Amino acid sequence: MDENNVTDVLKKGFQVTLGAATSLAESLQDERKREENLSQLNLGFDKVTEIWAEKGAVTEVEGRKMIDTMVEQYGPNANSYSTPGTTPTSTSPGVDPGLHQELRDLTTQLAAIRTELTQTSPDKDS
Repeated sequence: MDENNVTDVLKKGFQVTLGAATSLAESLQDERKREENLSQLNLGFDKVTEIWAEKGAVTEVEGRKMIDTMVEQYGPNANSYSTPGTTPTSTSPGVDPGLHQELRDLTTQLAAIRTELTQTSPDKDS
């Protein structure tokens, strides 16, 4: 089996799993979809996996679009708090600047606690 086949099999498996999860979520939320999904189970394994793969591919595209939209909305600096001591270059729209300051303070406190914990060696004699 060459590398492309392995990649295709893994991608198809991911899409089938995603499609099955989407079908399950739809079944839990909507009685009509539940009946439709249950009737599809009678079609046979190959047909059901094909349906789930198609649904998974659509769900994957929708998820990627949603994430792209979020990245565009909040920009590449949305995760600027991951490094202690950094200051964001811009604030997210509609978020209170005081909240940004509080988050920076909490991040600094967490970094200090982490540093303290890594510098403190456990007492092995106990």
